[in-house]
Amino acid sequence: MEYNLTISVVLFNTDLEEINNVIRTVLASKLKVKLFFVDNSPNRSLENHIRQNESLEYIYSNQNVGFGAGHNLAISKTKDISEFHLVLNADVTFEASILEECYNYMKVNQNTGLLAPKILNPDGTIQYSVKLLPSPLNLIIRRFIPIKSLKKKMDYNYEFHFFDFNEVIEIPYAMGCFLFINTKIFEMVNGFDERFFMYPEDIDLTRRIAEHSKAIFYPKVTIIHKHGRGSYKNRKLLYYHITSMIKYFNKWGWIFDKGRKAINKKTLSQFDLQFTKNK
Repeated sequence: MEYNLTISVVLFNTDLEEINNVIRTVLASKLKVKLFFVDNSPNRSLENHIRQNESLEYIYSNQNVGFGAGHNLAISKTKDISEFHLVLNADVTFEASILEECYNYMKVNQNTGLLAPKILNPDGTIQYSVKLLPSPLNLIIRRFIPIKSLKKKMDYNYEFHFFDFNEVIEIPYAMGCFLFINTKIFEMVNGFDERFFMYPEDIDLTRRIAEHSKAIFYPKVTIIHKHGRGSYKNRKLLYYHITSMIKYFNKWGWIFDKGRKAINKKTLSQFDLQFTKNK
């Protein structure tokens, strides 16, 4: 393999400081890394600020193709050149050394196809970045029924509120801002499903990878994520969220998704029953 790790970051009018922070962090790693920036912006203005070389490549998509499709443009270039691939957001910060920690874990644990780190908010609190597979009810209550007690009860299991986020566990769904993936597994599942423009593509990908190997939450490495929750503030992003979730449930099933029930039950079985009494 030419590289230990390839990394893709999808841009859309992204802040230059975020781009520079990614470059500084990644190039400080001891691994042999290649970083791909896939630009979904309306024009190529960001290209002028990215110095391309053997370790850094800029790809202009020529249109906003979406999150998953953008990453797929980079992933298509990684075949047979890297052992692992990192799907990364520009709005995360971390120490370069955690890339080696993730790499070493994946090398030792060959049955792991995907690794997700512990994620903190900028204020140091836990970000609920790993979840159960969602049902339509999860989406409806979380987005459209502003009853805090009902939402809290729903999220208790769905977002693992009973968990201290300090143990390695298998997960069915990891947030897509930092996904460390075995490249062969990534190729096996054909990357992201491009029917999802934004939002459920990470749910779908984690689920498909977990069908072939383990998807692991690995809290020994930690990142910080700004997590803008754009669809809560922007009507266009809300539209993308809702339409993509409809496509997700059309694919996997709405009420009668037997796989979801079995996978979520298996996930919760990792915990002491006293913590999941509200399920």
